[in-house]
Amino acid sequence: MKIRTLIVDDEALGRKRVRKLLESEPECEIIGECSDGQEAVAAMRSFTPDLVFLDVQMPELNGFEVLAQLEVDRLPVIIFVTAHDQFALKAFEAQAIDYLLKPFEDERFYQSLQRAKAYLEGHESRKMHERLQSLVNSLSSQTKLITRMAVKTGGRILFIKTSEIDWIEAVGNYLNLHIGSEAHLLRGRVSELEKRLDPNQFFRIHRSAIVNLDRVKEFHPLFKGDGVAILKNGTRLSVSRSCNQRLQRLLEPEL
Repeated sequence: MKIRTLIVDDEALGRKRVRKLLESEPECEIIGECSDGQEAVAAMRSFTPDLVFLDVQMPELNGFEVLAQLEVDRLPVIIFVTAHDQFALKAFEAQAIDYLLKPFEDERFYQSLQRAKAYLEGHESRKMHERLQSLVNSLSSQTKLITRMAVKTGGRILFIKTSEIDWIEAVGNYLNLHIGSEAHLLRGRVSELEKRLDPNQFFRIHRSAIVNLDRVKEFHPLFKGDGVAILKNGTRLSVSRSCNQRLQRLLEPEL
């Protein structure tokens, strides 16, 4: 029997990559692709796939909201595909549900696929469904990602779209929002703000700095493993050794 597989990702390149890797697996039959949460719910109800590669951050409905709309006894095996490495990955690991962290290596993809095959062969399938439902329930009240911020300045409140921010600097118990030639101070901690920003757009390059990936023009690796990110406005930001390789992968176009 073929493993009926559905690919769900709002990015065309993401769907293309998963499809390409699956095409080398004769046991898998790709029955469709979806670009948003609503399409995914409809496809999963209509085609009842055995396996779904499910993106977490999507328009209409996110990956968790998609699963919440399905009957528990009809849930397929899910491999989450995500760039979100704050709350999501810890939850996946705790619940023994597999995931792929973008950008992922071929070896990691096939490791997840082998695990899915084991579930489909009947090994711990009941436990998988229980854990999956538990995960959906535990994350149903997860805080939504913010798209704008309010900053008090000069006796007025300024509303700033997060997409306008170049980078964010931690200054003690405050955050300095850098937007072009301006900077706005906001009370808060960088670790908390990091959890509420879109991980597809913002990346923490240092313990005291978060950068808008769309603003990065160049990246220069340094000899000891650290690096320097140069923004489009000329700002130079230090990149820690632990973030160096991940930032490079995020900035590289997917082929």
